[in-house]
Amino acid sequence: MKKIILVTGASSGMGTEFARQLAHNRQADEIWLVARRKERIKLLAQEIENTCIIKTKILAEDISGSSAYQKFKSLFKQEFELSTKDEGFVIDTLVNNAGFGTYGPFAETPIDKQLSMVEINVNSLTAICGAALPYLQKGSRILNVASLAAYIPLGNFAVYAATKSYVLSFTLALAAELKDFGIKVMALCPGPVSTEFAQVASNGARKEVLKGKPADRVVSHALKKLDKNHHTAIMSLKWKFKAFMSHFVGRYFFARYTYLNEKRPYNHSS
Repeated sequence: MKKIILVTGASSGMGTEFARQLAHNRQADEIWLVARRKERIKLLAQEIENTCIIKTKILAEDISGSSAYQKFKSLFKQEFELSTKDEGFVIDTLVNNAGFGTYGPFAETPIDKQLSMVEINVNSLTAICGAALPYLQKGSRILNVASLAAYIPLGNFAVYAATKSYVLSFTLALAAELKDFGIKVMALCPGPVSTEFAQVASNGARKEVLKGKPADRVVSHALKKLDKNHHTAIMSLKWKFKAFMSHFVGRYFFARYTYLNEKRPYNHSS
């Protein structure tokens, strides 16, 4: 049976690292790289095929929103039909990494950008999980990228934190439902990671994530936790402490505190 790995948001940051590390360390026949930036994932595909015994498939797709369900349902069905002579195929590992955030107060951020964030962070992730379910079996894994922001409401980060709270809640519930089928499901909940996140979230006003952890280390830690059937992965002690303390802080209080005291640069004029 053909085994595939699928990574969304594979063109940069943690998505690229997930693709690299899974291609090197996970036994599978093919890795599907999903992202809008075709040239970047083409380069990544070349790198993987030059260094690993695994085939790559490039999916330069806009997977925003609920329409991702039909896109991936069709892709998986087509792949299954092509693989019937080899008894079909199975999704070995699904990494839902695609997503983005925006800095700034809700009232000062374009609503279309906020809604796009909900589409990709919530709807697309849910849709792809739904489309993948028929092709999972015992030993398959799902890793959904949430955030440390999932644990408590954040001022100046309101919609992003809310979307990641959904990802964490959904992932834990899905893990409970799929446990009896031998399918591992985990949410990665990182704090700051050295990726393009800040540049996108600030619309260019901040070039780099402050005090970001290296993406390769965060991904390596997450994959080790997934192998051990953990349901969440939080790498650093500081991040773990913040997640733990979120249970003892008033949710409105912390949202108000971060709104007043944790301003992030942003530029929503263009």
